[in-house]
Amino acid sequence: MTDAVIQATNLGKRFVIGHKIDQTDLFSDKMMRGARNVLRGARDLFKRTPKVEDGRFEEFWALRDVDFEIKRGELVSIIGHNGAGKTTLLKILSRITEPTEGRVEIHGRVNSLLEIGTGFHPELSGRENIFLNGAILGMSQAEMRRRFDEIVEFAGVAKFIDTPVKRYSVGMYVRLAFAVAAHLEAEILVVDEVLAVGDVEFQSKCMNRMSEVAGSGRTVLFVSHNFAAVAALTNRAIVLDSGRVTFDGPVDAALAHYTSSRSKTSVVRRWDRGTNATLISAELLDEKGIPTERYVPGTPLRMHVVLETTGLPGMSIQAILRDQHNIAIAYYSSGTFSNVSLPTEAGRYECTLSLDSYMLAAGEYGLDLMTAVTNIMIDHEVDNALRFVVDTCSPDGIPFNFRQELGFGNQAMKLSAPLRFEPLPPPSAAQALPQANSTSD
Repeated sequence: MTDAVIQATNLGKRFVIGHKIDQTDLFSDKMMRGARNVLRGARDLFKRTPKVEDGRFEEFWALRDVDFEIKRGELVSIIGHNGAGKTTLLKILSRITEPTEGRVEIHGRVNSLLEIGTGFHPELSGRENIFLNGAILGMSQAEMRRRFDEIVEFAGVAKFIDTPVKRYSVGMYVRLAFAVAAHLEAEILVVDEVLAVGDVEFQSKCMNRMSEVAGSGRTVLFVSHNFAAVAALTNRAIVLDSGRVTFDGPVDAALAHYTSSRSKTSVVRRWDRGTNATLISAELLDEKGIPTERYVPGTPLRMHVVLETTGLPGMSIQAILRDQHNIAIAYYSSGTFSNVSLPTEAGRYECTLSLDSYMLAAGEYGLDLMTAVTNIMIDHEVDNALRFVVDTCSPDGIPFNFRQELGFGNQAMKLSAPLRFEPLPPPSAAQALPQANSTSD
């Protein structure tokens, strides 16, 4: 007999999404759309699919052909970009929604924490909500009383346990919701992005508790964009992309697969031109000078930047490093910190910004790039001009999962090599910049 507690076979979930119709369509266009609707209606009737009318709706598959098996006691993370289908999958596994096709077999009670406080009644007290959630899971009053003190102590809301939860602060609400989900006697714990909320101490308690749950022989499914937490907590990961499983295996290999499979997008995302100096492109470079999307902690943070300037004196190039929560954690200005200005002769130039090495925690980061006049007035700014990923190992291969705020604070970035601007030939007509205020993805 297999010890699998979750088995998904050919799982798929379809939604019907709507679109606004332009009421100024020509009569001929409406006639053609009407003819298409007749044919589509016949197809939908034959296939027994939702009826789609007037081109206002279309089918969207959030999940398609998903197959996997999870054994008892496994700690499994599900990773993927926003919209990959992670939350939809968890809702199916939690029996919140039904799949459109395929089947999923679940052996054991599932306790889900998909949205903080799901299942809480705002008018009931913390005490009443604890017992309500236990009853929903089919637990007896005796079981709930046995776990009650432990839940309250973990949440740290003893003083307010008989207060309606609608009067709780966000932090109190979060702590109680997780405490209830993590302590009730369910064989499978499903957690979606719980580490995105709460303070550092609470996040640490969450991680420890989920490890204890798995150590007791129960199964944990964990969704998070925090790669350090994924690597520290789980030993297996399922990678979703556009609703399909693209990788299922050891967590280190899964993270590497996710990183390498991320599509390369245009580095300059906003093309509104600067008045005096315009950023053209930027690439992150590895130690060999090859473009990359990964940064190795402890090595120089190097960027190849191309820009165009009118030659106005006193112009500088600046960079802001942001963590996965979009919080600025470091800043660099060529004028302020290196006393280097942009060339005073008009033209197109390239340079390599080689900044000090940093021991960044694992996760995703972004770099804003700017040109500025006298280091004060921004001339051209590109938010998230570069995106990159930090893996879970140091240059020596030693895992490090220390918290970001302990290892790296707000500080000025410094150059690790001289900054020089080299002239480039003017672009050909085919390489001309897009029109101002246009958008490039």
